Amino acid sequence: RVPCTPTPADVYLDLLTPGTDEDDSDALVAAFAEKQKPGLDIVVDAALGAKGLTAKELLIAAHHMNLKDSSEEGSDSKFKVRPYAVSFGTQLGVLLTRRARVTMRNPGAMGMQLGMPTAMGILWGLLFQGICRKEFGTPQLLFIFMMLIMLSLQSLPMMSLFIDERAIMKRETSERLYSTGAHILSSFAIVVPVSLLGAMIQTLIILGFAGLQVDYLPTVLGWTLLLFLLFDSLYSCVAAAAPDGNQAMIIATPFLILCILFSGLIITKATAPVYLLWIFEVSPMRYAMQAIMVELAGPAPTAEGQGVLHSLNYVAGEDMKGVAVIACMIILLRVLQVVFMKFLNNLQK
Repeated sequence: RVPCTPTPADVYLDLLTPGTDEDDSDALVAAFAEKQKPGLDIVVDAALGAKGLTAKELLIAAHHMNLKDSSEEGSDSKFKVRPYAVSFGTQLGVLLTRRARVTMRNPGAMGMQLGMPTAMGILWGLLFQGICRKEFGTPQLLFIFMMLIMLSLQSLPMMSLFIDERAIMKRETSERLYSTGAHILSSFAIVVPVSLLGAMIQTLIILGFAGLQVDYLPTVLGWTLLLFLLFDSLYSCVAAAAPDGNQAMIIATPFLILCILFSGLIITKATAPVYLLWIFEVSPMRYAMQAIMVELAGPAPTAEGQGVLHSLNYVAGEDMKGVAVIACMIILLRVLQVVFMKFLNNLQK
């Protein structure tokens, strides 16, 4: 019996609340288990046994309901359920806009990609000031070798940033906000041009201090930037596959060491074992060093210059082969980046 003075809701709350003076929750639980629970269990078991509609089937059913009062013929046949709410072009456009805004609002990223190369270019330019005005020989060889190594390492610190962005991308793509391909294309369209611009600025500053003649600039700059694009592709591919930044560094280091060792300066074709000679045919650093050194030596090199080229087994006529090898490697690494980004390091649900 419910008293008249308090409200019925207060009385029921006192009966259901353990520890109060009017606590009778145990009796209420026993009554529920005896009277209502058996019937409720039957309903729950029946619902669990019945297969519900999938998300796609729910959308189609909702579309059919909306068409019941519609007089438009043929609209049902045009309805298609896609995994993404918008087209690939819309995804790419939105991601490009977002990435451009984030890049412009992040002074650290812009400083790493443009400011740091500029400062390093000035520093290295002062160290090698006027070296290209001297007679061609060993100093120019070491200068070009150091410059190519420096450009090859420029994108290495970006791997940690790529891995952080990958974690965000995995969460968003798991919700079908956009596709993996749209993310990679937006990154390639914004990050790569900015990084390439930084590498170009750095190279031009160094070559300006070094006193390189303008006639040699297209060859030196072209091979330098081509090599930069290759290593940028390598680091992006490794960042897509590695679980974290430490493992990414461990994976990328052997490839970098191999390129440096088989550049023709440290290990030459004359000193390398026979079973390792094939590495020279796919060594991007060797092709870049060879093309630049042959161009700097000119058609009639000095005795010292001729000796440098001969000792390193650098010959003319392999430029197109080198460009083709590096271009194929860039394409392969970018394809692997897409595959690794899509299928590796997925979120565990």
